[in-house]
Amino acid sequence: MNNTLFIKNAKAVITCDSNDKVFEGVNIFIENGVIKDISKKTYEANKTIDAANMIIYPGLINTHHHLYQIFTRNLPEVQNMELFPWLLHLYEIWKNLDSDTIRYSSLVGMGELLKTGCTTCFDHHYVFPNTVGNNLIDVQFEAATDLGIRMHCSRGSMSLSKKDGGLPPDTVVQTVDEILEDSERLIKKYHDSGRYSMRQVALAPCSPFSVTSELMEKSAILARKYGVRLHTHLCETIDEENFTIEKFEMRPLEYMESLGWIGDDVWFAHGIHFNDEELELLARTKTGIAHCPISNMKLSSGIARVSEMKKMGIPVGLGVDGSASNDGSNILEEIRVAFLLQRLKYSNKSINGYDILKLATNGGAEVLGRQHDLGSLEIDKAADLFIIDSTRMELVGAQYDYKAMLGTIGVKGNVDYTVVNGQVVVENGCLVNINEEEVAKKANTLVEKLNLSN
Repeated sequence: MNNTLFIKNAKAVITCDSNDKVFEGVNIFIENGVIKDISKKTYEANKTIDAANMIIYPGLINTHHHLYQIFTRNLPEVQNMELFPWLLHLYEIWKNLDSDTIRYSSLVGMGELLKTGCTTCFDHHYVFPNTVGNNLIDVQFEAATDLGIRMHCSRGSMSLSKKDGGLPPDTVVQTVDEILEDSERLIKKYHDSGRYSMRQVALAPCSPFSVTSELMEKSAILARKYGVRLHTHLCETIDEENFTIEKFEMRPLEYMESLGWIGDDVWFAHGIHFNDEELELLARTKTGIAHCPISNMKLSSGIARVSEMKKMGIPVGLGVDGSASNDGSNILEEIRVAFLLQRLKYSNKSINGYDILKLATNGGAEVLGRQHDLGSLEIDKAADLFIIDSTRMELVGAQYDYKAMLGTIGVKGNVDYTVVNGQVVVENGCLVNINEEEVAKKANTLVEKLNLSN
């Protein structure tokens, strides 16, 4: 049986396609999760949304997150720390994660993403306490299915403990063999490389200061054997740069290149401290970047050279990063902050508000290897989108440039509708598939339990 959705009378459809088309007064017909028509034609459907006075955008794509960190946000003792001391403090809490905290932090974080227009979430989970086994990624995929969000999970990892010169405690570090075995299991069980897939897997050793060279090299070999993507943190702080220079006698990107971590199947989180030569290498190899502006500001890490990256053709997407370094899961907020931060750094040489929207849509799709089916509103692309009522009081005067609006004005609060794979998952600003009140109550109980366990 066909599953159909008809969205009629849209005030504006911002396609973010290669021609930057904007349609006015049109309808969108969706069948079995795929956009079949954008025109003034009318259709019968299982569900109809009257989008009069509403603006429709492609679903936003989050290219870097740590969902588990929802449960350690807004802790007063870490608010003024930079990355390394911040991590050292929080590892002592995160070593007590279990499947319940992963399930509910995933529901909360991805729920907030959906309510603010995000339709595809990539999560970088790398903390596997030795008391809980290897089922945490399975739990995340289950939570994503419950919510109805399109999910890219990573099998993250840490293999370099504090006693061996890394940052994490021994209780969250695993052996290379254990990590690779579980990585292969997850790829075989969950990775769907097909068009419109709802589940994909990436391999993501955490960072140069928490994994060994052996794990990096073997992860790259395994990922390419199965055709999955590679992800890690890189060039986030000067501390990291000093670490790799001291330990490996190489700058971070040079170190990654020496391990086979360069190319169009690789993307790095943050990418703040690249020099000119390194930017040219990224552009030449189409190696991607997940830009996380709010986290970079909160941890005083720096301002990424995104305006230059985009002019050079480097693939760039947006990410919210961990909720403990943000402290939220809201790509709409990242769009506006990214726009303002680039204006602050580059003035009239900055990319504009619409360019930032395209980072969050086209850019995210490219970084995740999904540009063929996600990232824009076009016939035969996935029906992932969100809808905002233009008559809201806070959008008075916004009508002159709906393409740039999310960067220049921003949207305060939730979107009106979010649609993923042709299914309405947010309606009137509320999640459709879970009871928000019950999830929040249970989650807060688990937050207290986790933070008291330290």
